[in-house]
Amino acid sequence: MTVVTAVTASNRRRLWALVLGVLLLAGGATAYTLRAAAGRPDTTAATADAGFTLDAGSPGALWFRDTATGRVARQEPGAPGARVALGPRCDRFHADGDTALCLQLRPGIPARSYVLVLDRRLRELRRMSLPGIPNRARVSASGRVLAWTTFASGDSYATSAFSTRTSILDLRTGYLIKSIEQIPLTLDGRRHHAPDVNYWGVTFARDDNRFYATVATQGHTYLVEGDLRKWSARALKENVECPSLSPDGTRVAYKKKVSTDPRAPWRLHVLDLATLREHPLAEARSVDDQAAWTGPDTVAYGYEGAVWTVPADGTGAPRRLVTGATSPAVPR
Repeated sequence: MTVVTAVTASNRRRLWALVLGVLLLAGGATAYTLRAAAGRPDTTAATADAGFTLDAGSPGALWFRDTATGRVARQEPGAPGARVALGPRCDRFHADGDTALCLQLRPGIPARSYVLVLDRRLRELRRMSLPGIPNRARVSASGRVLAWTTFASGDSYATSAFSTRTSILDLRTGYLIKSIEQIPLTLDGRRHHAPDVNYWGVTFARDDNRFYATVATQGHTYLVEGDLRKWSARALKENVECPSLSPDGTRVAYKKKVSTDPRAPWRLHVLDLATLREHPLAEARSVDDQAAWTGPDTVAYGYEGAVWTVPADGTGAPRRLVTGATSPAVPR
């Protein structure tokens, strides 16, 4: 009996040692799995093709949001219908330089959004959560300064029952301006204070300091010129919405309210910044978009689920670039 008892005790010790070893191995494997998962890139912002980069393809390639998939896509110039859709899912998109900006509407009430900053391969660099519905997105020509607008309330500029929130992020310093509503505004030569001030539709000059945007206050909209370093803004012209600065910095494409009909209130125009003279574009339909310059003399815009282009000098006629698309951009 004594021998049997010794053997049983020995077996029991071996069994516990085996169980302990299995538990340690399982714990180590679990810890490794968690660390590995934490180190993986977000698959919603990863691309399936290493060649799907902002500087890939032919010069002048059009980037946009594919409406069928919601993903970022690219189309080569002169190849209508030949699109590649491998980017992340976005509700609003813009890209320039080596940077892309993606706004995603999150499910749930109240409405909230994600702001995704992407690198040249459309991999996620930074993610921020903010209230509201994605509305406008813009990247400076250098790719270093970003701006976005969300609807804090309402979902259309065609009525007065809306409120916006516009933010600016400087990637060089990491400094985020959560809302530019507090920037000192000069209107008609005087400092303007009002609780109803709303900004939207930012567009940047090449120096990454000067910007243009729309400001609305007391029932009127204005084009403002802003200075980030001086933290100031001044109104230049009334009835200018969603400006887009030309590559040479001399003109602004924008939508102008030409009708009180909420179903078709706007007409695309181009403004000469030196003279403040404007002219309508050949696109006579009511376009609710922030146009994008696709070259020195052409602009593109989204209209009814397609991206169109028109000459910036008011001549010619609208031409459809790609169907099932919004948020056009041509990174330089």
